[in-house]
Amino acid sequence: MKVVFLQDVPNVAKAGDMKEVADGYSRNYLLPRKLAVVATPAELKKLELQRQVDARHQARTEQDAEAFAKVLQDTTVGLKMRAGTKDRLYGSVTSADIAKELKRLTKHDVDKRKIELTEPIRELGSHQVSIKLTKDVTATVNVVVEQEAEPETKPEKKQEKKPAKKQAKKKETA
Repeated sequence: MKVVFLQDVPNVAKAGDMKEVADGYSRNYLLPRKLAVVATPAELKKLELQRQVDARHQARTEQDAEAFAKVLQDTTVGLKMRAGTKDRLYGSVTSADIAKELKRLTKHDVDKRKIELTEPIRELGSHQVSIKLTKDVTATVNVVVEQEAEPETKPEKKQEKKPAKKQAKKKETA
């Protein structure tokens, strides 16, 4: 029996595929669970229309991603971090930090999982980071990690008052 799959079925077919399957498999499993429908001319026409809609949607998504990639090419992400000797960071710059700064700069959400870092950035300086926007569109962003200005030290408070209170309490208990 020929059926058109409405959902992905592992190791059998993907949604939108038309395939010949055993009659019992289609009658007892696929059709009752609404995983597939019988391949009639009306269903085949629906399938073709759905493919056209998906193709237009994919093309629009690709265009948007390419436009955003051009914006990202011109973007420099500047991050300030605390660093120690030999320009080593006390922490690290992760893809989440980069995504947060990109959202602030471009007002677009960038999924941190799309940022391709083999390992977190742990040194000061300029780093090239690629971002996979879609299957075919990848953008490269320049990430500059600079040393954070050291906070000024505050003068220490006198701690003579605390011992005086403790001595007064000791006298009361004695």
